[in-house]
Amino acid sequence: MQIPAERLIDLLPWPKLIEALKQQFREGCEVPDRHHHAMHVPGEVDATMLLMPAWQPGSRIGVKIVNVFPSNAQLKLPSITADYLLYDGKTGQALATMDGATITSRRTAAAAALGAAYLSRKDSETLFLVGTGRVAALIPDAMRAVRPIKRVLVWNRSKDGAIELCKKLNAAGYDAQPEFDLKAGTEAADIISCATLSKDPLIQGAWLKPGQHLDLIGSFTPEMRETDDEAMQVCDVYIDTDTAFTESGDIVAPIASGTITRSDIKGNLTDLCRGDTEPRNRDDAITLFKAVGTALEDLAAASLAYDEALETQAG
Repeated sequence: MQIPAERLIDLLPWPKLIEALKQQFREGCEVPDRHHHAMHVPGEVDATMLLMPAWQPGSRIGVKIVNVFPSNAQLKLPSITADYLLYDGKTGQALATMDGATITSRRTAAAAALGAAYLSRKDSETLFLVGTGRVAALIPDAMRAVRPIKRVLVWNRSKDGAIELCKKLNAAGYDAQPEFDLKAGTEAADIISCATLSKDPLIQGAWLKPGQHLDLIGSFTPEMRETDDEAMQVCDVYIDTDTAFTESGDIVAPIASGTITRSDIKGNLTDLCRGDTEPRNRDDAITLFKAVGTALEDLAAASLAYDEALETQAG
């Protein structure tokens, strides 16, 4: 079965996808380290192949194959292409091939919403969206699946990007407006969600106030950061998986500086979904959720898409 990007959007509605992630974190699965392979490209910058496997014994096997070709920008082609392969966990037989980029972007936004379901105030209505990229644009709808989001403030380094996304959000029924002052946007929000490629902190801990939830999506290397050390001190900090301890600058840097220790992290998504750690327990808490992504989420999303496709065919 071949499932293209546009079909995946219909097969992965936010409530079902968020619930699928929750169940997968509860049940667990095998997630080996991702494989990185450098590939020489004659006359161009070297490329990279990433292999991200995961499997649930006796159920499903999946692998995401990502090719990163930096020189493609000169050819006006995407620098990153991705495919997801899903197999039967009992026989190893191929079940489906899917667009890997869509799987990644939707499960990333859904994981942020899952974190917010445990860590944000239930009456959160105002979202400050920092960034306007592929994942950032999905965050309002994903968050609205778990919280009554009505107002969205949007910041982006490119003002035109913020204005354009606000037009789309207003057309979708939100009260959306650009906000070009990071401090003002932070102070006005119930949930602050960052999905950028920033290497310098954007959100300062001094701006945060009791009751807020800070969601960090973008930092996936030790050199990247979206918030500062002070935020780590004033927030109850949670992560998606322990991989964040080595891959995200938002966690790596404050631990290296001694601002926080590993024991200051209150738990991860597996702990939250299984009830092994306490979620937000008071309205005046300031919570922080840092996600770096995991192949477990890819497997959950791909399995849901395949099951929904079969059900649609049967109907």
